[in-house]
Order: sequence, then structure tokens, then C-alpha cells
Amino acid sequence: MIQAAHGGQRPLKVAQFTDNYGPGSNGLMYAVQQLEGNLLDAGDEVIVVAPAAKGPNPHHGRAGRTEIRLPSVKVPKMPTRVASGRHFDKTMDKIADLRPDVIHVHGFGTVGALGTWIARRLDIPMLLTWHTDFDAYADHYSAVLPLLTGVVKAFARLTKGEVLDSHDLRLAEVRYEDRGRSTALLLGLCQKMLETADLVTTPSPKTADRCRLISTNANIRVVPNGVDPLPPGPPPFEHPDGPLVLYVGRIAPEKGIPLLADAFTLVHAQRPGARLCVVGDWERYSHIRKVLAAGRDGGRVILPGEQKRDALGAYYGMADVFAFPSLTDTQALVLHEAALAGLPIVSVDHELQLVIEPGVNGEITRPTAASLAAGLLRVIDRLDDEDWTRNASRRSVQLASQWTIESQAQAMLQIYAEVAAGALIPR
Repeated sequence: MIQAAHGGQRPLKVAQFTDNYGPGSNGLMYAVQQLEGNLLDAGDEVIVVAPAAKGPNPHHGRAGRTEIRLPSVKVPKMPTRVASGRHFDKTMDKIADLRPDVIHVHGFGTVGALGTWIARRLDIPMLLTWHTDFDAYADHYSAVLPLLTGVVKAFARLTKGEVLDSHDLRLAEVRYEDRGRSTALLLGLCQKMLETADLVTTPSPKTADRCRLISTNANIRVVPNGVDPLPPGPPPFEHPDGPLVLYVGRIAPEKGIPLLADAFTLVHAQRPGARLCVVGDWERYSHIRKVLAAGRDGGRVILPGEQKRDALGAYYGMADVFAFPSLTDTQALVLHEAALAGLPIVSVDHELQLVIEPGVNGEITRPTAASLAAGLLRVIDRLDDEDWTRNASRRSVQLASQWTIESQAQAMLQIYAEVAAGALIPR
């Protein structure tokens, strides 16, 4: 709700501009849908602007919700669709008619640039959430960056105060020619959007630091995504004789899966009874598929495939250690899920320590196979110590319990009210 001029309350209307709303499930989509649910449950209204794509949508048809889907194209070799740049001027007309109190931009692609453009043209307060470490992802997803060079050019004109029309915005249509300069252009776009926003939220101190490196003028506030414990379930397979190391998450080049597989080969040489369970769509990328299939054929790796989120609690429940080989995550909700399940965690990301206290409930290693293997073995060796295991489990749950879905909902609803009222207090 927002304070009305006469002193009463009226519903708040928030427009969510997201570049990633399907077709498959992903952390960003769940984060946006969680915010949608928070607003709708509070009696507020939501407008969702996203590329046309198929994906799970629990709020479709709910009262107070409007959805605007933009023409989109598939990104080559990726399970992603991006807005092509068509119908942008029509979308601005629709937003002008709906007149939201806040525009919330998620991402720096075509839809994110559109949201920023509309916020400036219609003088609507803008909140920006940084979900993705784009400079880290650039090495892995070079195919995406050429799709954004037109967005950068259009946004560069926007920030100089020039009026853009539909022809300018069609510069954002998909192009593939320029891969070399795309990363630098994209980071320039990120800087301009960070400085345009009334407030920037990030899901971790790591991500806030990234934003400050790009823009010293951005008004940034850390708001971790809330996570609740997943429902338990019966073991999906028989527990191995030795310790079970678990990875849950998206299987993609930037997630470090080959590093984990190499490290676990070293672990298995020391602990032949140990097994690694990798939960996710492991067959999407040929190199990763070959690495994991070799581990499966060698009897080291268990590959149950992608699972529905409600089924993941059973996997966390039977694991002994959670392994996290990625350096590109901005929060990693799977770390919170694993911690809420009481698991010790071994990670390679020294900047992401919201739920890890090294030596107490896990280890943080260097991103090499030997170092990750050594960290996993140190934790595995402690599992026989009941006091250590009990204390590690307690600490994992304690750290992760600080950020629940309810606490995040309250924080974000307060932020929306502040942004809409122009009452932001820098933090």
C-alpha cells in the first residue's frame, strides 16, 4: 500500500520488467514471481513485462495482475528467449495508461533497457535489482552479448537526453556480427542503468561490491532473497556405503561442473565408497555431458536428472555434504536450501559467505580441482565426529534462517513504498 494524498491508503502498482521469464525454470524467474506473489497477497497490483516465452507461472489469472509479453527470439544454444525490440513504443503507451507507481527493472537486456527508457520518459520512480554477474558470465555466454549491442546504442542516446522513437529502439533487434566489443559495451550500459535508478538492490554484499566497481554513484541496498526450507521426502535412491556429496542447480558452462567432477575424481581415489550426486539437466551441453557420463560410467557419479523444486528436499535430506563449484552466482539460493537442510558446504567462492562460516559449517577453497578436493575431504573426514557434525548443522540452519520469504517480502514492500513516495534513505 502507498500513502495517498488525502492521508488514506491505496494499493501500490508495480511494473516488473524482466528479461528472463522462461521458458525453463531459473532463479531469476522465481525471484520475480515471488515478488509478484508478495505484492498480490498484500492487495497491491502487478504489471509484468517480459519476452514471450513458455514457463511456469503460478500467478497467471490472479486479480490485480497484468501481463505484457513482447515478441522474442531464441538465443542460439541456450534455453533462453530475449525480446527482439519490436512493440516497444506500444508498450510505453500501455504503461502510460496503466501508470504504475514504481518500475522495477530486473536485468540489463532489451526489456531492462525498455523499462529504464519508460521510467525516464514517463517520470516514474525506478528500482533496479542486479541479479547476474554479467562480466563473469560474458566469457561463457558470448552469444548473448551481440544481442545487446543495439540496446547499448539506443540507451547511449537516451542518457544524452535525446528522444527515442520506435526506429531507435529497433536497434535492439538481434544482431550477431559484433562479439568482440560487446562485453565493454554491456558494462557501459550497466553503469548507465545503475546511475539512472533511484535505488539499486542486490542479493549479496558480493554483488553490491560489483555494482560499486561499475558505478560509485549508485544508491545500493543489500536485500538477500528469502528462502524457506524445502519439504522433506523419502530418499530417491539408496544411500551409498560412503559419504554422499550433492550438487543441485542449473547445469551450464559457468557453473563449474567439470571442476567439481575433476575434484571428485580425486576425492573418490581417497574415499572409494564416496559418491557425487548431480541434480540438474546434465545432458544440455556436450562437454559437460561427456564429463558427467564418464563419472557415471566409472561408478563415481549419480545423475538423477532435473527435478521439480518440491522434490529437491529429499536429495538435500539424504546428502552428507553440499558442493558448490561456481564463481559466477550473485547469491545462490541452493546454498541457502542446503544450509536450511543442515548440510555442511564446500564452496570455491570466497565472496559469497552469507551461509558459510569456514571451519565451522564448511570450507571455502581455491577454484582448482586439488583445492576443492582437499576441502571436500576435510569435511568428509569430520563427518564421523558427531559433535562437529551437530554443530555444523546447527550453524548452517542458523545462518540461512536469517533470510526467509516473509522477511524478504516485508523488506521489498517497504522499499516499493519508499521508492514510490520518493522517501529513500541511502544505506
